[in-house]
Amino acid sequence: MSKVILITGASSGIGEICARYAVRAGHKVALAARSADKLAALVHEFGEDNAIALTCDVTDAAQQEQMVKDAVAHFGHLDVVFANAGLGASSRGTEAGDPESFQQMINVNCLGVTLTAKYTLPHLRASKGHMVLVGSLAAQGTVWGSVYSATKWFIRGYADNLGAELGDAGGRVTCLHPGMTDTPFFDDPKPDALRPDDIAKAFMYVIDQPDHVLVPHLPIYPRPKKPFSDQHH
Repeated sequence: MSKVILITGASSGIGEICARYAVRAGHKVALAARSADKLAALVHEFGEDNAIALTCDVTDAAQQEQMVKDAVAHFGHLDVVFANAGLGASSRGTEAGDPESFQQMINVNCLGVTLTAKYTLPHLRASKGHMVLVGSLAAQGTVWGSVYSATKWFIRGYADNLGAELGDAGGRVTCLHPGMTDTPFFDDPKPDALRPDDIAKAFMYVIDQPDHVLVPHLPIYPRPKKPFSDQHH
């Protein structure tokens, strides 16, 4: 059955490839990001019957509220929301970090997701829909001084809290936890990392589950270079 899917951070990387997989599977996509030109090119490629472009800065509450209104006005409802927009760190650890970078990461990775949830939850409650968040392998353990990791720990916990809230209305929340993925998120190629297609396949897997199935968290990691028994040698 065709679903209406709202994707933030949809102009490149994981958001873009998930949109491609979704349209290929017969779904409709509302594509949100700051890059209006990239979104317009995707809508042209997918077709206006299948996609709409929504220019939005996820740290701005008014823009997110309008984004949701425009998506619902265009497609009539929302079945799935993929809160994918996120930023990485510019340096390792806290002491060497830049306070402006900290603020941007927290605003996008934490505040932005909560705003997406706030304005989409009424529509997901109505459709008994599905919210998908993006955590990280970095939220599965200690990462030396990492503010980025801490923002993903927030997402990991917030996914459970949202799961309780939306679950009361018959909906579902899933948090994907990718390991390193070779996307424009990084300045240099990562040949040993996951590919965006790997995450898109995981995304399609969770949203295609029947209504009685909940996948609350789904880790997707690159295969380790060494056997697990030899990791600390």
